[in-house]
Amino acid sequence: MRSMRFPKTLFPAALLVLAGFFVPMGSRVRGAEEFNNPKTFIYVLRLAPRFQNETAWTKENHAVAQRHFERLKAAAEHGPVILAGRTEEAADKTFGIVIFEAPDEKAARVFMENDPAVKSGLMTAELHPYLIAVQRSVQPMTR
Repeated sequence: MRSMRFPKTLFPAALLVLAGFFVPMGSRVRGAEEFNNPKTFIYVLRLAPRFQNETAWTKENHAVAQRHFERLKAAAEHGPVILAGRTEEAADKTFGIVIFEAPDEKAARVFMENDPAVKSGLMTAELHPYLIAVQRSVQPMTR
């Protein structure tokens, strides 16, 4: 059986492609299409300390939390939100995350600061640039 050989004419092109993986991201020349693509961000939400006790919540606080949820749900269906959720821990330890796309950090900050829970002071939020390295391509079967 004959062994397969890499065509000599493709060797220079393959080296160029491989070299691209070893060039630091900051030194790569960016094309116009990269600037037109949205960037990914994450904001981390935490309950403000005074709301960590459920008895401190008013009817209005519950309404704000509902508006927060509805906004994220709509933004996931028709907008920039990729994923949103929270941990299932005690109120003083729990936190939520929102992973979303925005054109730049300024727009990302505006999106975060307009979250009803953040705007009202029910939750605090911290913004970070985010890079999705691995993402499941097929949804698992429901439980």
